[in-house]
Amino acid sequence: MLNIKNKDNKNLLSNFISLIVLQGLNIVLPLITMPYLVIVLGTEYFGLLAFATAIISYFSIITNYGFNITATREISIHRGDDLKLIEIFSSVMTIKFLLMIVSFLILLILVFSFDKFIVEWEIYLYTFGIVAGQVFFPVWFFQGMEKMKYITYLNVLTKTIFTIAVFLLVKAQDDYFIVPILTSFGFLISGILSLRLVKKKFNVKFKFQKFAVLKNYAIDGWYIFISNISVSMYTMTTTVILGFFTNNIIVGYYSIADKLINALKQLIAPVSQALYPFISRKAEVSKKEALKLIKKAATSLSIFSFICVLFLFFFAENVFELVFGEGLENSILIFKILALIPFLVVIDTVFGTLLMLVFKRNKEYSRIIISAGLLNLFLAVILIPLFEGVGAAVSVLIVEVFITVKIVLYIQNSDLKIIGNN
Repeated sequence: MLNIKNKDNKNLLSNFISLIVLQGLNIVLPLITMPYLVIVLGTEYFGLLAFATAIISYFSIITNYGFNITATREISIHRGDDLKLIEIFSSVMTIKFLLMIVSFLILLILVFSFDKFIVEWEIYLYTFGIVAGQVFFPVWFFQGMEKMKYITYLNVLTKTIFTIAVFLLVKAQDDYFIVPILTSFGFLISGILSLRLVKKKFNVKFKFQKFAVLKNYAIDGWYIFISNISVSMYTMTTTVILGFFTNNIIVGYYSIADKLINALKQLIAPVSQALYPFISRKAEVSKKEALKLIKKAATSLSIFSFICVLFLFFFAENVFELVFGEGLENSILIFKILALIPFLVVIDTVFGTLLMLVFKRNKEYSRIIISAGLLNLFLAVILIPLFEGVGAAVSVLIVEVFITVKIVLYIQNSDLKIIGNN
C-alpha cells in the first residue's frame, strides 16, 4: 500500500493522477473525433491522413532521438543541480532543433521526388507541424522533474480546442486538409506554452553548449534512438507498407482498428511515465528496492491488462457498433487480431522500459527491438500483398509476441530477474 504521507510517494501519486487525466483525454477525445471524421471524410480520405501521419511519424522519431528515456533519466537524477539542468535542457533542445531542420529537408526531397506524395504534397507539409510542436514541447523535462501536471494542463487545453475545431470546421469531404492543420496547430501551441513554463516555473533558460557536451548527450541517446527507429518498423512502417501495396481505403480500415488499439495501449503510459523517473532515482540508491517496486507493478498491470484483452476480443463487434455504428466489418477482424497487443505492451514496458532501461541495459534492449523491426519488415512484405490489412495485423502481432518473449528471457537470465523471486 502506498504511504501518501511520504513526500516521494505523494509526488508519485500526484504525477500518476495527472497522467491518468491526460491519458483519459487521449483516449476519449479520439473516440469522439475519429468516428466523426470517418463518416464525414470517408474511409479513403481517413486512410490518406493516416498514411501521411505514418510518414511524418518517422521524423518524430528522428527528432525525439533517445531523449524520451535518457534525458528524462538525467533530469530526474540531477534535478537539484540548476547548472546541470540548464546544460541538459539546452543540449537536448539544440540537438532536437538541428534534427528537425534535417528532417524537414528530407521531407521536401521525399515529397517532390515521388508521384505518390506529389499528388497530396500539402497534406505532408501541414502534418509536419506535429514534429515541430513535439520538438518545442520538452515532455522529457517535465517527466524528469516529476511535474506531469504541466503536461496535463497544456494537453487538456490544446486537445479540447482541437476537438471543438474539428466539429466546427470539418463539414465535408473537401475539408480533409483542415485536419492536419488543426493537429499541427495544437502541437505548436502546446510546445510554445511549455517553453514559457520551463523558464517561469523552473528558471531554466537556454544556453549554447560546447560541441563536446552536445556529442556526449547524442552518444548517450544513440541506442534508444536505434530502438525507436526499430519500433517504427513494426508500427508506422506497417501502415506505410500497406499504403504502398494496397490503397487508401484498405489503409483506412486498418488504421481505424489500429487507432483504437493505440488508444487502449495509452492506458499503460501514465504508469510508465510516472514510475520511470521515480524508479530511476530509487535504483541509484537501492537496486533491491527498485526491483521490488517493478515486480509489484508487473503483477498488477499484467492482470488488469489481460482482463481488458479478453473484453476487447469477445466484445469487438459491440465496441465498433458503439463507436462507429455499422459498416466497418473489415476493421473488426483486424481489431480482434490486434486485441492481444495492449497486454503484450504492458509486459514489454515493465520489463523493457522500467527494468532494462532504468538499469541502463540500453544496448541489450536495442538489439531486441532492432531484430523485431527487421522481422516485421520481412513478415509485412510477405503477408500484406497476400492478405492486405489482415496480413498487416498478423505481422504486428507476431512481432509483439517475439519482443515479449525475448525481453522476458533476457530478464530471467540476468541479474535483473524478478519473476520467481521473493
